[in-house]
Amino acid sequence: QVQLLESGGGLVQAGGSLTLSCAASGGTFSTYAMGWFRQAPGREREFVAAINSQGSNAVYATSVEGRFTVSRDNAKNSVYLRMNSLKPEDTAVYYCAGSPYYRPPTGVDAQSSNSWGQGTQVTVSS
Repeated sequence: QVQLLESGGGLVQAGGSLTLSCAASGGTFSTYAMGWFRQAPGREREFVAAINSQGSNAVYATSVEGRFTVSRDNAKNSVYLRMNSLKPEDTAVYYCAGSPYYRPPTGVDAQSSNSWGQGTQVTVSS
């Protein structure tokens, strides 16, 4: 399995943008479907977005669709999450996850993901 390391989090004002990166090492990144999840204080972890191994298909949570874009560069062993029009409710720790499977409804689910990053904090001020 791959090892994952997120970066790019920070503090941003509402309406602003951030791009998160997740770098993979130690495995065959191009065979993994990749997902982004987030967890806010006092709340359960939730699905944000996922992309299949070749980058040809992506799925988004309703709450972020149209504002967030997931992409990947298999040559760089990296997956990205571009976040636009950020809202205070987007504040959370964001995690990337790798899964051998890409399947409905969310593409990547937490239970089948066997690789996780340590998370990066995103804080959106109002």
